[in-house]
Amino acid sequence: MVTSFHMSLPCLSVKETKSFYTSIGASVGRSTQSWVDINLFGHQITFIKAGKFNFNSPNYVFEGKILPSFHFGVIIDEETWKTIYVKLKKENLELVEQTTFLKDSAGEHASFFVKDPNDYMLEFKNFKKVEDVFTS
Repeated sequence: MVTSFHMSLPCLSVKETKSFYTSIGASVGRSTQSWVDINLFGHQITFIKAGKFNFNSPNYVFEGKILPSFHFGVIIDEETWKTIYVKLKKENLELVEQTTFLKDSAGEHASFFVKDPNDYMLEFKNFKKVEDVFTS
């Protein structure tokens, strides 16, 4: 059975949120002036206009890299991952540079983070072997 997740988050601007997510290949589902459903690679994120969300959370260190503890993301194929990375890099957005984690180990993956217009950190992962997503 193939499943997908749903998440609902507050946003500052429905218009800017739509623009950002469609620029990285997501599509827009149902929407009104106060909320929008985003199809992020088969997963539904509902952004509801509610003002700034103050989520102060400490970062953590993984393999010597400082990463945001509050983030969400998608696991995508290598070609899509590279295309999105190049596009976002050119747009001069706040990016956490691409890194390979768990090199030569089970779970090896490339990753980068970008901040969306609502200050959420969005991670893009590409596993060397897709079957290693949950391998330890």
